[in-house]
Amino acid sequence: MTRTVLLLGRLGVVVEDAQRQLGMPDARLLVATGLDEVRSVLAQADIDHVIMGAGLDLEARLEIVRESFLASDTTTVHMKDVAPGPDGFVPFARSVLAGLAGDGFWPSA
Repeated sequence: MTRTVLLLGRLGVVVEDAQRQLGMPDARLLVATGLDEVRSVLAQADIDHVIMGAGLDLEARLEIVRESFLASDTTTVHMKDVAPGPDGFVPFARSVLAGLAGDGFWPSA
């Protein structure tokens, strides 16, 4: 079963690079850089997991969590802490996805 993951960050270049680096056969990786794009994605696709970088302002992050949970009662949201910056997004996302695979939430890693 293909899972749909929304990669979310402040900079398009960071989330697009993560999308390329993380390319998983059992995952549809979508990207967004702010609340309006998140709303658009949530309206167009059923999102299984949101993986959010720390570059977004805290209020925007909280609103994105709210929107994600209003759109679906099955979406999980994973938020990165502030360290070590944009270079840490891909390792964070990779760890989340690997953890989901190890916990049986993902069909294969």
